[in-house]
Amino acid sequence: MNQESTNVDRLCVNTIRFLAADAVQKAKSGHPGAPMGMAPMAYVLWDRFLKHNPRNPAWPDRDRFVLSAGHASMLLYSLLHLTGYDMPLEELQNFRQWGSRTPGHPEREPGVETTTGPLGQGFANAVGMAIAERHLSAVFNRPGHEIINHFTYVLASDGDLQEGVSAEAASLAGTLRLGKLICLYDDNGIQIEGSTEVVFTEDVGERFRAYSWQVIGPIDGFDLSALEGAIREAQADLSKPSLIICRTVIGYGSPHQGTAKVHGEPLGEENLRAAKENLGWPQEPSFYIPEEVLAHMRKAVERGQRAERAWRRRFRAYARAYPELAARLQAQLRGELPSGWDQPLANLFPPDAALATRDASGKALNAIASLVPGLMGGSADLAPSTKTIIEGAGDFSAENPAGRNMHFGVREHAMGAIANGMAIHGGLVPYVGTFLVFSDYMRPPIRLAAMMGLRVVYVFTHDSIGVGEDGPTHQPIEHLAALRAIPNLTVIRPSDAAETAQAWRAALLNKTGPTALILTRQKVPAIERTAGIGPEGLLRGAYVVWESGAGRPEILLLATGSEVAPAIEAARMLAAEGIAARVVAMPCWELFEKQPRKYKNSVLPPAVRARLAIEAGVRLGWDRYVGPRGDVICMTRFGASAPAEVLLKQFGFAPENIVARAKALLKR
Repeated sequence: MNQESTNVDRLCVNTIRFLAADAVQKAKSGHPGAPMGMAPMAYVLWDRFLKHNPRNPAWPDRDRFVLSAGHASMLLYSLLHLTGYDMPLEELQNFRQWGSRTPGHPEREPGVETTTGPLGQGFANAVGMAIAERHLSAVFNRPGHEIINHFTYVLASDGDLQEGVSAEAASLAGTLRLGKLICLYDDNGIQIEGSTEVVFTEDVGERFRAYSWQVIGPIDGFDLSALEGAIREAQADLSKPSLIICRTVIGYGSPHQGTAKVHGEPLGEENLRAAKENLGWPQEPSFYIPEEVLAHMRKAVERGQRAERAWRRRFRAYARAYPELAARLQAQLRGELPSGWDQPLANLFPPDAALATRDASGKALNAIASLVPGLMGGSADLAPSTKTIIEGAGDFSAENPAGRNMHFGVREHAMGAIANGMAIHGGLVPYVGTFLVFSDYMRPPIRLAAMMGLRVVYVFTHDSIGVGEDGPTHQPIEHLAALRAIPNLTVIRPSDAAETAQAWRAALLNKTGPTALILTRQKVPAIERTAGIGPEGLLRGAYVVWESGAGRPEILLLATGSEVAPAIEAARMLAAEGIAARVVAMPCWELFEKQPRKYKNSVLPPAVRARLAIEAGVRLGWDRYVGPRGDVICMTRFGASAPAEVLLKQFGFAPENIVARAKALLKR
């Protein structure tokens, strides 16, 4: 096995190895094996190729580096410290501890492009980053002005490539010929349960060739010259993404190298001493960094500043030649929305518009798309049903990277993760669409988007038993509750076309997290709002849409989505019998919870204890609003295959049943 070629190279690689091993040992938990095996790969990439500026981690034209194998987090933290990022050595020494910036798996912050750890997610994020780079370069670059021009690098493990999300994402990346996407695959043959041969017998290289990737190797992952040559070979062919297969040894240098014993727990004091002896490393002090290593690796600061200065000179020339394009690019990179972008939403629909909210969503999307050029997305082969096509914007493809309509294929898992990568890259507001029932496939990337605070819009249609004849497999029951359970995810279920327009407004205004739009397949009537509040009440999460009189109501009917209209009809029937009723539309619990208590009490008066919620999903979560004396008309079983109107009646969502349940509640 070839070893590192020069003394400074060898010192740098071993410094990375033992910073990781020492940190894991001090924390008494972590994954030392992967960083010790991956160190040469990471060192060559960061020292000889990666275009980045440690003093400005947000520089727009930097290369993106994704550690998809997030369990190897100490590899990344070591690189950040050594190359001059704001990552003090004390943070490495505080690995995995309360309040540290070095958690067990990387969490997005300056220098850490994306939160990784759930295997395969980082790989798919990188595909999204490469898509964003390709699209923005096609839209903004001009002859002689290469303003957007950078690579996306991924470091992936065996586990990453076993997860289905990476297969979905790799297939799409090959189809789109994302030539600036380069993945270094740490092929060490070991995972937690032992040899990968137990679960992983296919030829990974052949699989990726079938995905239309360039496959380089296998190469010796400890041979720095071979690694450098392989990366240069990958960079030379921009017609397809590249997979570099690097054969390494997990826990290199340790007495248990090449075994599962070094994967997910500290080496132990004795084995750590032996590893240092084997590689000629000083036993003391811990976290030792030779002066020549720091001097060599801190050259990244000067290189990065020089590269950014050169880019800024090019950008100034670009701005002189194309001032409007330059201003637009800067605004998009800052995540700004153009002035007046939401004006078309105000009166998009006539007062009596009876539409499925999925249809209303498609019209709202197209109304703002020309004013928000960074809005880009698509569907998992369901665009005609989810209404997620931007008319006249072209399809994003290898031949037309300026197109804004993405065709993800039937790949919901990767679609969600790719959208995250597009948002992380910057310059775009991604949206994706599928049926609500298939949000199950997207839950891992949705959760990570919420964790990272990404502005991603999910268009989930076919939102209830109103799907009808497709039956219970396609009728989401528990999905609203499941999505509402995710912190920092804003879930909006509008009741009619006018609210749907406002839902898009709320989604794009939300810069601190993702938004899920929950939309009907079936047509719903326009809501008659008699309480003096228009559909913009959606922006406050809940508001009074109808009430029978000016006095205090006897009963509150709370509803979302398609159940608001029958709730209003039921309230009229109650009022005809002399029962004062109020209907509260509650399209978004998360927005409502952010309102002042005074406003919340004005919508849901604490003195009114008779409260009936109506929603074609499970009950979970509604008790906080109906209280101990309230009731919920909801789904207590899976749906059935029948016309939508039959199902809604059979499952209790007809106005007559709402009236009966309301009266029973008032008698308690």
